[in-house]
Amino acid sequence: MVDWFARPSSVWWGFAVVHLYFLGWMASFFLHGDTFSDTEQYRQWAMDGYNPADLDGKISPWVYPVLAQIPIFLANIAGPDLYLLVWFLIITALNAAGLAFLTRGPRKECGIAPAWWWLFFTVFMGYLSFARVEGITAPIVLIALLYAAQRPVVAGVLLSIATWIKVWPAAVLVPIVIASRKRIHILLSGVAVTVVVALGTWLAGGLPHIMDFLTNQGERGMQLEATFSTPWVWLSVFNIAGSKMADNTAINSTEVYGPGAGVAAFLMQPLLILAAVIAAVLLVRALNRGAEREELFLEGSLMMVTAFIVFNKVGSPQFIIWLAPVIIAGLTHDWDRWKVPAALLMGIAMTTFVIYPLFYTPLIHAHPVMAAILTTRNVLLVVLLWWSVKRTAELGRKPAAVPAGA
Repeated sequence: MVDWFARPSSVWWGFAVVHLYFLGWMASFFLHGDTFSDTEQYRQWAMDGYNPADLDGKISPWVYPVLAQIPIFLANIAGPDLYLLVWFLIITALNAAGLAFLTRGPRKECGIAPAWWWLFFTVFMGYLSFARVEGITAPIVLIALLYAAQRPVVAGVLLSIATWIKVWPAAVLVPIVIASRKRIHILLSGVAVTVVVALGTWLAGGLPHIMDFLTNQGERGMQLEATFSTPWVWLSVFNIAGSKMADNTAINSTEVYGPGAGVAAFLMQPLLILAAVIAAVLLVRALNRGAEREELFLEGSLMMVTAFIVFNKVGSPQFIIWLAPVIIAGLTHDWDRWKVPAALLMGIAMTTFVIYPLFYTPLIHAHPVMAAILTTRNVLLVVLLWWSVKRTAELGRKPAAVPAGA
């Protein structure tokens, strides 16, 4: 029985079971012409168009980078009633491509166990990954990471494309640029992708809005699930100093309010930038001290992506999906070294599943048990960041001097 699970074919059976389960779940919606979670917003954009002037004050599709509009509008190809089905099939196809890269060729043996880890992760996070743009970007980032050591320029192109769908893959691109010997080529590939994206946006008449996604977050407060929102969550639970959780209807988000929450929201952006700079310095230091390049960009990617989550004032539950491609690639590279962060992320996925979709309503009504589960999830994220910083710093330590007679 154990031997069966070690075969590449067994992973595809597991892939089929997991994806058929979620197809059945989604069918309970699309068979009635409905959508699930954020796909309702995506469908609305696909029907209303991409021009903010036509949206009459509604949320604009330009809250995402411009390439996100390709899958958002493509999913409407069979009409609005089947929008969720087509969206699900797009993500399934991308997941299949990622699994193929993971379990064939040079990774035919070492990719099997990480592939099973991915499937178990999807059991908990599929309700989010099949309904959010993260489900589009995650398999693209995984393929890029699997390519990065041998074909860094290809990885740079894929990550640049993914960044123009959702910003977070930039957190993976930066460590690869730092660690790779072909960093100039990678940067040029990113510039080329950006030029093509800008040209296409100009031809489509949307160039004035191409950078709107950078300005949107500045207007937000501290989202309920954000790591740094934890103190205000507990202030709301105990109803201290008028603290509360309330909807920000303008951006469809639940935020925390109370003493100092506005200051924290203001400080999060510079804190995130500072964290990214410190992470980059650690990576450069490790590289200069002879760190192995593939391990460096993998651990650096985990450090940078986790920092993007921990120091983010948004903190949406789907952000946990960002970490999966890095963990999968790390497990493929060195299972023993990466089993600790893999276990941590599985715990994060399980607690996130309890938060959403299971008991999000009690959470926003300040239920103490749900506040404790959210706190546990956020503590695990901080521990994961600590692990990645510690291991990256260890890569940068000078090796002990070898005796002359050795």
